[in-house]
Amino acid sequence: MKRTALLSLLLSVAATAAFAQDPIKIGIPVGLSGANSVVAPSVVQSAELAAEEINAAGGILGHKVELVVADDGSGAQGAQRAFDSLVFREGVNVLISMETSAARNAGLPIVNRGRVPYIYTSFYEGKSCSPWMYVNAWVPEQQVAPIVDHFMKEFGAKTYFLIGSDYAFGRGMLEFTRQYVEANGGEVVGEEYLPMDGSDWTAIISKLKSANPDALITSTAGGAPNVTLTKQLRAAGVTIPYGNLAVDEGTAKSMGADANGIFIAASYVTGIDSPENKTFLEAMEKKFGGDLNTPNDLSVPQYEAVYLYKAAVEKAGSTDPQAVIDALGEVSFTGPRGTVTMNKQRHAPLTMYLGQVKEDGSVEVIQSFDNVDPGDQCPQFAN
Repeated sequence: MKRTALLSLLLSVAATAAFAQDPIKIGIPVGLSGANSVVAPSVVQSAELAAEEINAAGGILGHKVELVVADDGSGAQGAQRAFDSLVFREGVNVLISMETSAARNAGLPIVNRGRVPYIYTSFYEGKSCSPWMYVNAWVPEQQVAPIVDHFMKEFGAKTYFLIGSDYAFGRGMLEFTRQYVEANGGEVVGEEYLPMDGSDWTAIISKLKSANPDALITSTAGGAPNVTLTKQLRAAGVTIPYGNLAVDEGTAKSMGADANGIFIAASYVTGIDSPENKTFLEAMEKKFGGDLNTPNDLSVPQYEAVYLYKAAVEKAGSTDPQAVIDALGEVSFTGPRGTVTMNKQRHAPLTMYLGQVKEDGSVEVIQSFDNVDPGDQCPQFAN
C-alpha cells in the first residue's frame, strides 16, 4: 500500500474513533410511565430516527449524537430525579423532550441551575419562560380558536362545559378557553377537574348531562386520562360536539372507536401532503416497521427539535450553552410540519389544522390556518 493511501486510511480510522468517543449527548426526560406512557414511546422513536439520520450524515460538527433517555414518571418528583440525573450525572449537552406541565415546571429550576439548553416539544398552556428554554409546539393562542370558532359557526354552540385534569396544563388551557368563549358571546355552564391520575369521571359526567350544554371541551393529562374520560363519555351516551385540547393523533388511535367524532386542533397530522412529511413517514416505517407508534403532534416536534439543535450548534460553531441559546432563535428547520423557527419570544409560529377523528383513528382535516402567531408568551425575550 502506498504511503499516502496508508496515511489516508489511518486518518479515517482516527476520525471514526473520535466520532464514537466524543459524542454530543441529547437528554430526553419523558413519561415512559404515568399519564404520558401512551404517547412517550412515539416521542423516543422520533428522536431515534433524527439521531440515526444525523449520525449517518456525519453527526454534528463531526461528533456522534447519543440519546440518553430517562423516565420522569410524567410527574414532578420523577422529573426532578430525571432532570438532575441527565444534567449533573450524565452531563448532557441539551435537553429535548415533551413533558407534562407538572414535570416541566419541576425540571426547569434544574435546567436553570445547570445552564443547559432545553427545547420543550410539547403543546402546553403557555407563558412558561426560562433563559435556557425554547418551545417549538403550540400554545392556547394557536389551538383553541379553531375548535371554538367551528363549534359556534357550524353547530350554533353558545353554551360550553369544560372538563380537565387538575394541573397547570388542564387549568391553563381551560382558563384560556373560558376567556375565548366568553369574549365571543358564549357561556361556560360548567367547569370540572379530576387529579392527573384520576380515572372515574362518573360524577363529572353526571354534572355535564344536567347542565345540558351545546358543546364539550376537555383538557386532560397525557394519554391515559383522555382514554378513560372518552370511554366513559361514550358509555354515558354523550353525543354533543366534543373538542379535546389534549388528544393527538397517536392517542386517538389508541382509543379505538371511542375517539370517533372528536374534534382536535393540531400542528401535525399524518395526512400533511408535503415531500418532507412523506419522506419522514417512509423513514419511520422503514426503521420501526410493525413496532412503529403513530407519529403525532407530540412526537414530530421532537424529531424537528433535534434538527433545530443541530442547526444551532452549527451556527454557533460549538456546543457552548450560551452560544447555542443565542442561535436557537435564529435557525430554522423544514420538516414534516413545514418550516419551524422559534423566533417569537422563544416560541414558534405554526400552521394549525382543525380536524375530526375518524373511527380508525385517522384525522380528517377540515381546515388549515397558516403561520398562526403564538401571541405574547415571554415578552422579556422579544426581539
